[in-house]
Amino acid sequence: MKNELITEITQQMLPYLDNMELEQLQKVMKVTLSNYEIIKSEKIENQNLSNFNFMELFLAAKRVEGCSEKTLKYYQATIETMLTTINKSVKHIITDDLRDYLTNHQTERNSSRVTIDNIRRILSSFFAWLEDEDYIVKSPVRRIHKVKTGTNIKETYTDETLELMRDRCTELRDLAMIDILASTGMRVGEMVLLNREDINFTERECVVFGKGDKERIVYFDARTKIHLQNYLESRRDFNPALFVSLKAPHERLQISGVEQRLRNFGRKLNIPKVHPHKFRRTLATMAIDKGMPIEQLQRLLGHSRIDTTLQYAMVKQSNVKIAHRKFIG
Repeated sequence: MKNELITEITQQMLPYLDNMELEQLQKVMKVTLSNYEIIKSEKIENQNLSNFNFMELFLAAKRVEGCSEKTLKYYQATIETMLTTINKSVKHIITDDLRDYLTNHQTERNSSRVTIDNIRRILSSFFAWLEDEDYIVKSPVRRIHKVKTGTNIKETYTDETLELMRDRCTELRDLAMIDILASTGMRVGEMVLLNREDINFTERECVVFGKGDKERIVYFDARTKIHLQNYLESRRDFNPALFVSLKAPHERLQISGVEQRLRNFGRKLNIPKVHPHKFRRTLATMAIDKGMPIEQLQRLLGHSRIDTTLQYAMVKQSNVKIAHRKFIG
Protein backbone atom coordinates (compact mmCIF):
# COMPACT_ATOMS: atom_id res chain seq x y z
CA MET A 1 0.00 0.00 0.00
CA LYS A 2 2.85 2.37 0.85
CA ASN A 3 4.60 1.70 -2.47
CA GLU A 4 1.37 2.39 -4.35
CA LEU A 5 0.95 5.69 -2.50
CA ILE A 6 4.55 6.71 -3.24
CA THR A 7 4.11 5.81 -6.92
CA GLU A 8 0.87 7.79 -7.18
CA ILE A 9 2.36 10.89 -5.53
CA THR A 10 5.48 10.63 -7.72
CA GLN A 11 3.40 10.43 -10.90
CA GLN A 12 1.41 13.51 -9.89
CA MET A 13 4.64 15.45 -9.26
CA LEU A 14 6.27 14.48 -12.59
CA PRO A 15 5.36 17.76 -14.35
CA TYR A 16 6.83 19.89 -11.56
CA LEU A 17 10.08 18.19 -10.45
CA ASP A 18 13.24 17.12 -12.25
CA ASN A 19 14.75 13.63 -11.86
CA MET A 20 16.97 14.48 -8.88
CA GLU A 21 14.10 16.16 -7.04
CA LEU A 22 11.79 13.21 -7.73
CA GLU A 23 14.41 10.79 -6.45
CA GLN A 24 14.82 12.83 -3.26
CA LEU A 25 11.05 13.02 -2.81
CA GLN A 26 10.78 9.21 -3.05
CA LYS A 27 13.54 8.75 -0.45
CA VAL A 28 11.87 11.16 1.98
CA MET A 29 8.48 9.50 1.57
CA LYS A 30 9.92 5.99 2.11
CA VAL A 31 11.66 7.05 5.32
CA THR A 32 8.73 9.08 6.63
CA LEU A 33 6.02 6.56 5.82
CA SER A 34 7.99 3.67 7.32
CA ASN A 35 6.84 4.84 10.76
CA TYR A 36 3.16 4.86 9.82
CA GLU A 37 0.46 2.34 8.98
CA ILE A 38 -1.58 3.37 5.97
CA ILE A 39 -5.23 2.38 5.61
CA LYS A 40 -7.19 3.32 2.53
CA SER A 41 -10.41 4.89 3.74
CA GLU A 42 -12.45 4.99 0.56
CA LYS A 43 -14.21 1.92 -0.83
CA ILE A 44 -11.79 -0.36 -2.63
CA GLU A 45 -13.08 -1.05 -6.13
CA ASN A 46 -12.39 -4.20 -8.07
CA GLN A 47 -9.04 -3.47 -9.74
CA ASN A 48 -9.71 -5.64 -12.80
CA LEU A 49 -13.14 -4.02 -13.27
CA SER A 50 -11.54 -0.58 -13.11
CA ASN A 51 -8.98 -1.55 -15.75
CA PHE A 52 -11.72 -3.13 -17.83
CA ASN A 53 -13.68 0.13 -17.75
CA PHE A 54 -10.65 2.12 -18.90
CA MET A 55 -10.13 -0.33 -21.76
CA GLU A 56 -13.79 -0.17 -22.82
CA LEU A 57 -13.68 3.64 -22.85
CA PHE A 58 -10.52 3.54 -24.97
CA LEU A 59 -12.06 1.07 -27.45
CA ALA A 60 -15.21 3.21 -27.66
CA ALA A 61 -13.05 6.24 -28.53
CA LYS A 62 -11.23 4.23 -31.23
CA ARG A 63 -14.54 3.02 -32.62
CA VAL A 64 -15.71 6.63 -32.99
CA GLU A 65 -12.44 7.42 -34.79
CA GLY A 66 -13.34 4.80 -37.41
CA CYS A 67 -11.28 1.74 -36.42
CA SER A 68 -12.66 -1.51 -37.83
CA GLU A 69 -14.09 -4.20 -35.53
CA LYS A 70 -11.20 -6.48 -36.50
CA THR A 71 -8.69 -3.84 -35.34
CA LEU A 72 -10.65 -3.23 -32.13
CA LYS A 73 -10.61 -6.95 -31.29
CA TYR A 74 -6.83 -7.00 -31.77
CA TYR A 75 -6.49 -3.93 -29.51
CA GLN A 76 -8.71 -5.52 -26.87
CA ALA A 77 -6.85 -8.85 -26.84
CA THR A 78 -3.47 -7.11 -26.61
CA ILE A 79 -4.46 -4.76 -23.79
CA GLU A 80 -6.35 -7.45 -21.82
CA THR A 81 -3.33 -9.75 -21.90
CA MET A 82 -1.05 -6.99 -20.62
CA LEU A 83 -3.43 -5.95 -17.82
CA THR A 84 -3.97 -9.53 -16.69
CA THR A 85 -0.25 -10.31 -16.69
CA ILE A 86 0.93 -7.18 -14.87
CA ASN A 87 -2.10 -7.28 -12.53
CA LYS A 88 -1.94 -3.63 -11.45
CA SER A 89 -4.25 -0.68 -11.81
CA VAL A 90 -3.37 1.35 -14.90
CA LYS A 91 -2.64 4.27 -12.57
CA HIS A 92 0.17 2.31 -10.95
CA ILE A 93 1.76 0.69 -14.00
CA ILE A 94 5.25 2.08 -14.57
CA THR A 95 7.74 1.87 -17.45
CA ASP A 96 9.69 -1.00 -15.88
CA ASP A 97 6.50 -3.08 -15.61
CA LEU A 98 5.93 -2.73 -19.33
CA ARG A 99 9.56 -3.36 -20.25
CA ASP A 100 9.52 -6.58 -18.21
CA TYR A 101 6.20 -7.57 -19.77
CA LEU A 102 7.47 -7.08 -23.34
CA THR A 103 10.74 -8.89 -22.60
CA ASN A 104 8.98 -11.88 -21.01
CA HIS A 105 6.36 -11.97 -23.77
CA GLN A 106 9.08 -12.15 -26.42
CA THR A 107 11.00 -14.87 -24.53
CA GLU A 108 8.05 -17.06 -23.56
CA ARG A 109 6.28 -16.94 -26.91
CA ASN A 110 9.33 -16.60 -29.13
CA SER A 111 7.67 -13.56 -30.70
CA SER A 112 9.32 -11.64 -33.52
CA ARG A 113 10.50 -8.06 -33.08
CA VAL A 114 7.70 -6.95 -35.41
CA THR A 115 5.12 -8.53 -33.08
CA ILE A 116 6.67 -6.93 -30.00
CA ASP A 117 6.71 -3.52 -31.66
CA ASN A 118 3.05 -3.93 -32.63
CA ILE A 119 2.24 -4.62 -28.98
CA ARG A 120 4.32 -1.61 -27.89
CA ARG A 121 2.48 0.58 -30.41
CA ILE A 122 -0.96 -0.50 -29.15
CA LEU A 123 0.02 -0.02 -25.50
CA SER A 124 1.45 3.38 -26.38
CA SER A 125 -1.88 4.38 -27.95
CA PHE A 126 -3.79 3.13 -24.89
CA PHE A 127 -1.68 4.91 -22.28
CA ALA A 128 -1.41 8.09 -24.38
CA TRP A 129 -5.20 8.15 -24.48
CA LEU A 130 -5.34 7.70 -20.68
CA GLU A 131 -2.93 10.63 -20.36
CA ASP A 132 -4.91 12.83 -22.78
CA GLU A 133 -8.11 12.08 -20.84
CA ASP A 134 -6.37 12.94 -17.52
CA TYR A 135 -6.79 9.44 -16.08
CA ILE A 136 -3.03 9.24 -15.56
CA VAL A 137 -0.39 11.96 -15.32
CA LYS A 138 2.14 10.57 -17.78
CA SER A 139 2.19 7.58 -20.13
CA PRO A 140 4.69 4.92 -18.97
CA VAL A 141 5.29 3.95 -22.61
CA ARG A 142 6.91 7.29 -23.48
CA ARG A 143 10.39 6.04 -22.63
CA ILE A 144 9.98 2.72 -24.48
CA HIS A 145 11.29 3.38 -27.96
CA LYS A 146 10.32 1.78 -31.25
CA VAL A 147 11.74 -1.71 -31.67
CA LYS A 148 14.21 -1.96 -34.54
CA THR A 149 12.79 -4.59 -36.85
CA GLY A 150 14.98 -4.41 -39.93
CA THR A 151 13.71 -4.45 -43.49
CA ASN A 152 12.51 -7.65 -45.08
CA ILE A 153 12.08 -7.64 -48.85
CA LYS A 154 8.71 -9.32 -49.39
CA GLU A 155 8.01 -11.37 -52.47
CA THR A 156 5.89 -10.23 -55.40
CA TYR A 157 4.49 -12.08 -58.41
CA THR A 158 6.53 -12.03 -61.58
CA ASP A 159 4.88 -11.30 -64.93
CA GLU A 160 5.40 -14.96 -65.85
CA THR A 161 3.65 -16.15 -62.67
CA LEU A 162 0.64 -13.92 -63.28
CA GLU A 163 0.33 -15.17 -66.87
CA LEU A 164 0.65 -18.77 -65.71
CA MET A 165 -2.21 -18.27 -63.24
CA ARG A 166 -4.38 -16.68 -65.91
CA ASP A 167 -3.66 -19.43 -68.46
CA ARG A 168 -4.52 -22.23 -66.01
CA CYS A 169 -7.82 -20.75 -64.80
CA THR A 170 -10.73 -23.11 -65.53
CA GLU A 171 -13.41 -20.81 -64.06
CA LEU A 172 -14.35 -17.40 -65.45
CA ARG A 173 -14.86 -16.17 -61.88
CA ASP A 174 -11.30 -17.04 -60.85
CA LEU A 175 -9.85 -15.35 -63.92
CA ALA A 176 -11.84 -12.16 -63.26
CA MET A 177 -10.87 -12.29 -59.58
CA ILE A 178 -7.15 -12.60 -60.31
CA ASP A 179 -7.31 -9.78 -62.86
CA ILE A 180 -9.16 -7.33 -60.62
CA LEU A 181 -6.75 -7.95 -57.73
CA ALA A 182 -3.73 -7.60 -60.00
CA SER A 183 -4.86 -4.48 -61.87
CA THR A 184 -6.48 -2.44 -59.05
CA GLY A 185 -4.34 -3.34 -56.04
CA MET A 186 -7.46 -3.32 -53.86
CA ARG A 187 -7.59 -5.21 -50.57
CA VAL A 188 -9.34 -8.57 -50.59
CA GLY A 189 -11.73 -7.22 -47.94
CA GLU A 190 -12.65 -4.42 -50.33
CA MET A 191 -13.14 -6.80 -53.24
CA VAL A 192 -15.61 -9.11 -51.49
CA LEU A 193 -17.83 -6.12 -50.59
CA LEU A 194 -18.22 -5.04 -54.22
CA ASN A 195 -21.58 -5.37 -55.98
CA ARG A 196 -22.23 -5.64 -59.70
CA GLU A 197 -23.62 -2.10 -59.79
CA ASP A 198 -20.37 -0.72 -58.32
CA ILE A 199 -18.48 -1.45 -61.54
CA ASN A 200 -18.26 1.36 -64.09
CA PHE A 201 -17.22 -0.46 -67.26
CA THR A 202 -17.22 2.72 -69.36
CA GLU A 203 -14.59 4.44 -67.22
CA ARG A 204 -13.00 1.14 -66.11
CA GLU A 205 -13.24 2.08 -62.44
CA CYS A 206 -15.11 1.27 -59.25
CA VAL A 207 -15.55 2.75 -55.77
CA VAL A 208 -14.31 0.63 -52.87
CA PHE A 209 -14.68 1.12 -49.12
CA GLY A 210 -11.35 0.74 -47.34
CA LYS A 211 -10.24 0.82 -43.72
CA GLY A 212 -12.20 3.21 -41.55
CA ASP A 213 -15.05 3.17 -44.12
CA LYS A 214 -13.06 5.51 -46.35
CA GLU A 215 -14.11 5.31 -49.97
CA ARG A 216 -11.82 5.75 -52.94
CA ILE A 217 -11.81 5.09 -56.68
CA VAL A 218 -9.68 2.29 -58.11
CA TYR A 219 -9.05 1.53 -61.78
CA PHE A 220 -8.72 -1.63 -63.84
CA ASP A 221 -7.28 -2.39 -67.27
CA ALA A 222 -8.98 -3.48 -70.52
CA ARG A 223 -8.23 -7.18 -69.97
CA THR A 224 -9.90 -7.07 -66.54
CA LYS A 225 -12.94 -5.35 -68.08
CA ILE A 226 -13.39 -8.12 -70.67
CA HIS A 227 -12.92 -10.94 -68.13
CA LEU A 228 -15.33 -9.32 -65.65
CA GLN A 229 -17.97 -8.87 -68.36
CA ASN A 230 -17.56 -12.50 -69.49
CA TYR A 231 -17.93 -13.71 -65.91
CA LEU A 232 -21.03 -11.62 -65.18
CA GLU A 233 -22.69 -12.64 -68.46
CA SER A 234 -22.16 -16.31 -67.59
CA ARG A 235 -23.96 -16.04 -64.26
CA ARG A 236 -27.55 -17.19 -63.84
CA ASP A 237 -28.07 -16.08 -60.24
CA PHE A 238 -29.58 -12.81 -58.99
CA ASN A 239 -27.17 -12.11 -56.16
CA PRO A 240 -26.06 -8.44 -56.35
CA ALA A 241 -22.52 -9.37 -55.18
CA LEU A 242 -19.77 -9.07 -57.78
CA PHE A 243 -18.17 -12.38 -56.78
CA VAL A 244 -20.19 -15.35 -55.54
CA SER A 245 -19.55 -19.02 -54.77
CA LEU A 246 -19.43 -21.41 -57.72
CA LYS A 247 -22.09 -23.71 -56.29
CA ALA A 248 -25.74 -22.92 -55.49
CA PRO A 249 -27.13 -20.99 -53.73
CA HIS A 250 -24.29 -18.74 -55.02
CA GLU A 251 -23.67 -16.74 -51.83
CA ARG A 252 -21.36 -13.70 -51.69
CA LEU A 253 -17.74 -14.84 -51.67
CA GLN A 254 -16.00 -14.24 -48.33
CA ILE A 255 -12.35 -13.38 -47.61
CA SER A 256 -11.63 -16.90 -46.35
CA GLY A 257 -13.10 -18.34 -49.56
CA VAL A 258 -10.82 -16.20 -51.73
CA GLU A 259 -7.76 -17.09 -49.66
CA GLN A 260 -8.53 -20.81 -49.75
CA ARG A 261 -9.18 -20.77 -53.51
CA LEU A 262 -5.88 -19.00 -54.23
CA ARG A 263 -3.92 -21.32 -51.90
CA ASN A 264 -5.28 -24.38 -53.68
CA PHE A 265 -4.55 -22.74 -57.01
CA GLY A 266 -0.94 -22.16 -55.96
CA ARG A 267 -0.48 -25.77 -54.89
CA LYS A 268 -1.75 -27.10 -58.22
CA LEU A 269 0.60 -24.84 -60.17
CA ASN A 270 3.49 -25.31 -57.73
CA ILE A 271 3.60 -21.55 -57.06
CA PRO A 272 4.66 -20.76 -53.46
CA LYS A 273 2.82 -18.30 -51.21
CA VAL A 274 -0.18 -17.45 -53.37
CA HIS A 275 -2.44 -15.12 -51.39
CA PRO A 276 -4.56 -12.01 -52.15
CA HIS A 277 -2.32 -9.42 -50.49
CA LYS A 278 0.59 -10.38 -52.71
CA PHE A 279 -1.29 -8.96 -55.73
CA ARG A 280 -1.50 -5.60 -53.92
CA ARG A 281 2.21 -5.63 -53.14
CA THR A 282 3.01 -6.60 -56.73
CA LEU A 283 1.01 -3.67 -58.13
CA ALA A 284 2.73 -1.23 -55.73
CA THR A 285 6.18 -2.49 -56.72
CA MET A 286 5.34 -2.39 -60.41
CA ALA A 287 3.95 1.16 -60.15
CA ILE A 288 7.05 2.49 -58.40
CA ASP A 289 9.25 0.57 -60.79
CA LYS A 290 7.60 2.30 -63.76
CA GLY A 291 7.89 5.75 -62.24
CA MET A 292 4.51 6.43 -60.62
CA PRO A 293 4.88 9.24 -58.04
CA ILE A 294 4.65 7.87 -54.50
CA GLU A 295 1.87 10.34 -53.61
CA GLN A 296 -0.34 9.01 -56.42
CA LEU A 297 0.36 5.41 -55.42
CA GLN A 298 -0.55 6.29 -51.84
CA ARG A 299 -3.93 7.56 -53.03
CA LEU A 300 -4.46 4.52 -55.27
CA LEU A 301 -3.78 2.10 -52.41
CA GLY A 302 -5.80 4.11 -49.88
CA HIS A 303 -3.03 4.64 -47.34
CA SER A 304 -3.41 7.44 -44.80
CA ARG A 305 0.37 7.60 -44.26
CA ILE A 306 2.99 7.60 -46.98
CA ASP A 307 5.32 5.49 -44.79
CA THR A 308 2.90 2.58 -45.25
CA THR A 309 3.07 2.96 -49.02
CA LEU A 310 6.86 2.90 -48.95
CA GLN A 311 6.79 -0.43 -47.10
CA TYR A 312 4.81 -1.98 -49.96
CA ALA A 313 6.95 -0.70 -52.79
CA MET A 314 10.26 -2.44 -53.37
CA VAL A 315 12.31 -0.89 -56.17
CA LYS A 316 14.21 -3.37 -58.34
CA GLN A 317 17.99 -3.26 -58.02
CA SER A 318 18.36 -3.14 -61.80
CA ASN A 319 16.46 0.15 -61.87
CA VAL A 320 18.66 1.56 -59.12
CA LYS A 321 21.66 0.78 -61.31
CA ILE A 322 20.08 2.48 -64.35
CA ALA A 323 19.15 5.53 -62.24
CA HIS A 324 22.69 5.76 -60.88
CA ARG A 325 24.13 5.78 -64.40
CA LYS A 326 21.56 8.37 -65.53
CA PHE A 327 21.88 10.86 -62.67
CA ILE A 328 25.39 10.22 -61.32
CA GLY A 329 27.32 8.65 -64.15
